[in-house]
Amino acid sequence: MRGTPVPAESGTRSRTRRAILAAAASVLARNRTATLADIAAAADVGRSTLHRYFPDRDELIKAAVEDSLRLIEQAVADAAIDQGPPAEALRRLVAAHVEVGDRLLFLFGDPRTLEGVTLQSVGERPTAGERAMLDLIERGQRAGVFDPDLPVGWIQHTLWALVYTGLEAAALGVLPRHGVTATVIKTLENGIRRP
Repeated sequence: MRGTPVPAESGTRSRTRRAILAAAASVLARNRTATLADIAAAADVGRSTLHRYFPDRDELIKAAVEDSLRLIEQAVADAAIDQGPPAEALRRLVAAHVEVGDRLLFLFGDPRTLEGVTLQSVGERPTAGERAMLDLIERGQRAGVFDPDLPVGWIQHTLWALVYTGLEAAALGVLPRHGVTATVIKTLENGIRRP
């Protein structure tokens, strides 16, 4: 016997919810003390509308964390990094991460954001996106494209650090947002030595 069907959100309701979650991630990535009024303004909705979707700040942040994690996983999946030459797949991965940059800045800019959140990657089970990234690095090492002497985890964390640093630089106005992907890729591929 099936349970009671859950009514589908209307298109407008779904768009409004997505706009609020995107605004929350964007605003809180830049200002952890932003108010719900600040988030409502960024989402172009009234504060009462925001409260109809999320009764308080904690509920909004929890939903924004869940939505951000989902969007990051989806961006990695859409990048199809299991296909094509490893160097090209890595470039697509960097671009995918930059595309969801506000979500990354929101999630990882303040360690308190993920307090109390149980991530699938805690312990021995990486998320699907992390597993795909590790597989890509290992594939690139076997193909001789990535340095086989570097630990896979080191390459993974270096990639994340460079993407995050690029996004942060763009948020501070040091680097244009459209230049983050190319700068990260160039640094990954060439290091900091002059060619």
